[in-house]
Amino acid sequence: MAMRIGWALSGIAAAAIAVPAIAALVEKKPPYFASINAKSAFMRTGPSRIYPVSWKYQRQGLPVKIVENYKEKGGGAYWRKIEDPGGTQGWMQANLISDQRTAMVMGDIAELRDSPRFAGKVNWRAQPGVIGRVNKCGNGWCYLDVAGRGGFIEISHLWGVDPTETIE
Repeated sequence: MAMRIGWALSGIAAAAIAVPAIAALVEKKPPYFASINAKSAFMRTGPSRIYPVSWKYQRQGLPVKIVENYKEKGGGAYWRKIEDPGGTQGWMQANLISDQRTAMVMGDIAELRDSPRFAGKVNWRAQPGVIGRVNKCGNGWCYLDVAGRGGFIEISHLWGVDPTETIE
């Protein structure tokens, strides 16, 4: 009997943890940045699997901008209208998207420095298209980690971060 109660309580605890996580994902107000969390992900022309595929993404970690949230009626899937770094918009299932913040280097080769200032020593240089994890942003700079090599980069060289955003 005690074992059954233990299993029941653990199931209730798991449900209590899962519900806020799903609710937070749905209730987050767009626009906000996220990233693709799958090795392969389809963008569709509408928020359901009945809509045709418009793009197939094969770049896990690609930053995307969430511009709209949608929940299918009748207990269906959660969908996000996304915008990619090229400006293309479409719909993707929410389970293919992560809250992990990434950013893509845009424009010319960008310098990653040891401190968030122009006088900081250049640690690395990154070509346009390089994607890294964003850890901290403020005062026009972000710390970008690219496969374990990181540095501070000007926000103006990144897609995936709002220029006025602060990330702790």
